[in-house]
Amino acid sequence: MGIQDKPEEWQVTATATPFTGNKTSVRTDQVVMPDGSVHGRDYQVHPGSVAVLALDDDDRVIVLRQYRHPVRHRLWEIPAGLLDVPGENPLHAAQRELYEEAHIKAEDWRVLTDVYTTPGGCDEAVRIFLARDLSEAEGERYAVSEEEADMEHARVPLPELVRSVIAGDVHNNCLVVGALALFAVRAGDGVDSLRPADAPWPARPFEG
Repeated sequence: MGIQDKPEEWQVTATATPFTGNKTSVRTDQVVMPDGSVHGRDYQVHPGSVAVLALDDDDRVIVLRQYRHPVRHRLWEIPAGLLDVPGENPLHAAQRELYEEAHIKAEDWRVLTDVYTTPGGCDEAVRIFLARDLSEAEGERYAVSEEEADMEHARVPLPELVRSVIAGDVHNNCLVVGALALFAVRAGDGVDSLRPADAPWPARPFEG
């Protein structure tokens, strides 16, 4: 099956949480290294996220643009959001985010890929779904606020989106990974080779 990441946990002699925020916190662990020395490692503790690469019948990807203050940019992204409830089913969360951010529902869902966004400094795990057979959601649009109140929406052909990734014109990690993953799987074993939407996710275990 090729290379594969392996779960492993080195000994921690002490831990502290110097900062706790609304959704995330910062933790400092004293970690025993292979040579026996102990060193501090600071990282953000994150609940995890889901993202949705939604592809319409014209081979266009649903994208949105919003302001991201830490990087001082308005970034093009795909619908995404936090796993707000511990043990939350990631598919249900992804369906919610697609509805709230794009007012779209999908009939066909697959797991496109799973990633750790910044494993050197954050434990965030993201599951990126492929959603197809799209249609407008029923009812009124979800009431947005804060950064989302200024959100723009567009539909971009997948090849154009991939060219933007390679050109360095778009930078959001879920959009980049999702677009390249779909482009690769369609050039390889095909979408039918993707994992089902309820595939296990050891990084963020959930109940069906």
